[in-house]
Amino acid sequence: MFNFFAAKDMGIDLGTANTLIYIKDSGIVLNEPSVIAMDNRRGVTLAVGFEAKDMIGKAPSNISVVRPLQDGVISDFDRTADMLKSFIEKAVSGNKIKNFRVVVGVPSGVTEVEKRAVEEVVRQMGASEVYILEEPMAAAIGAGLDVDSSTACMIADIGGGTTDIAIIALGGIVASSSIRHAGDKFNDAIIQYMRKRHALLIGEKTAEYLKIQVGSACLDLDENGDEIITCVSASGRDIISGLPKTIEVSNRDIMMALQESVDIIVDGVKATIEKAPPEIAADIASDGIVLSGGGGMIHNLGAVIEKRTGMKARIAENAFEAVALGTGMSLNDIEKLKIYASSIKRR
Repeated sequence: MFNFFAAKDMGIDLGTANTLIYIKDSGIVLNEPSVIAMDNRRGVTLAVGFEAKDMIGKAPSNISVVRPLQDGVISDFDRTADMLKSFIEKAVSGNKIKNFRVVVGVPSGVTEVEKRAVEEVVRQMGASEVYILEEPMAAAIGAGLDVDSSTACMIADIGGGTTDIAIIALGGIVASSSIRHAGDKFNDAIIQYMRKRHALLIGEKTAEYLKIQVGSACLDLDENGDEIITCVSASGRDIISGLPKTIEVSNRDIMMALQESVDIIVDGVKATIEKAPPEIAADIASDGIVLSGGGGMIHNLGAVIEKRTGMKARIAENAFEAVALGTGMSLNDIEKLKIYASSIKRR
């Protein structure tokens, strides 16, 4: 049985890789993978979040383990609704809330139809007002940037499905680019590299592990100017023998695997600057760019951006949680939120 209690405003980062929920006055109360496991025979949800992610690549044929969001947008409406319902119930600890306001972060490149799909999922949870906030704006607020200033700021939010790059001034996005190339594509690149270079088949979880442990946009040098090499073990299936095999994978391997992805991110940054008016570009040249999202924490990505663009680049202090924090913090001033976002009230 649920206990009902007063409305609690909520911010949601409904990400391709992870979903984060922020509740006003409580902070971030949930951070779990955007994965759901379903029993196909009975049509019931078996697990969501971490429990479902542990089933990836291991489930029998009667259980489907899926990520219902792809490239930053909903690809499976019903399963997204089921997953989000489970997350919200977990976030409010067995209580059921109603007539609450929600801010949802979405990629800057989504269509109105895709925004409406997100809004409909949240409305099914009982929300009375839904505000759709573009992720780069949310990330900038969460990273502590002054989005209302006449001096422009620039942010690149590199998530699981999309990389959202934006220049913001006077409470609005002046120029932006949304690239459907981010953390998931990084994982795919690592899988393909391991297959070609080492004849080793690995899964998505192993690729993500390698990305986190030894992922790098460029290598550090020691005092003699030599590359600093670090290695971790990775296991998979040998393509030739078909048997399990474990090898040592270096940060140089992963740097080579991610080279094309890094180039795409840098090109996106350059393209966004090219869209901006000259006065705005002058502000960015002075203050640089802030990186957020899980992909923004790739080792030395900021250094590569600095080298290729001449701009300073730094990682946000709360990079992984920036969008969720921004959606939640924006609830502190509803009038400003109405300027930042589009609001859809229940009819």
